[in-house]
Amino acid sequence: MSSQDDIERIIKQERELVFPRFDEAVAFSLGMRVRERGLRDELGLVCDVRTWERPLFYTALPKTTGDNQHWVRRKANLVQRVAKSSYRVVLENKSGVDHFLPRRGLDDADFVMAGGGFPIRVANAGMIGCITISGLHERDDHAVAVQALCEELGLDTAAFALPPA
Repeated sequence: MSSQDDIERIIKQERELVFPRFDEAVAFSLGMRVRERGLRDELGLVCDVRTWERPLFYTALPKTTGDNQHWVRRKANLVQRVAKSSYRVVLENKSGVDHFLPRRGLDDADFVMAGGGFPIRVANAGMIGCITISGLHERDDHAVAVQALCEELGLDTAAFALPPA
């Protein structure tokens, strides 16, 4: 599958993985899905679920470091700024470099071009926050977020998953 096919699949994910409502209980359930999978599969990851106003869930599993919280913050900033998943930004990047060019005005200290941040959208409200994963390969960070969203929404994960790289 090509990058363009992946981008089209991610656009479908972003368009259709929409909550009817979202509150602290939903955020906790979503985060716990990631935590339980991470523990079961021994994945060294951090998961952050937040609205733009405040964090609602955070977990750091074994094999992560203090650096992961900064990756999460920078990925979440990117999602908020561009209103799309951070992995989609990676795939759409035509510059050939893994950082933002100065003309974008995105400081590398606050934004990162790396997958794992995914917008949380609510029907009739729009994008209100994001779920962010850090610690795995960026495609896998993205996949963990999408799987948790699908499970929380009661949707078929296979219908939304990206194919193996």
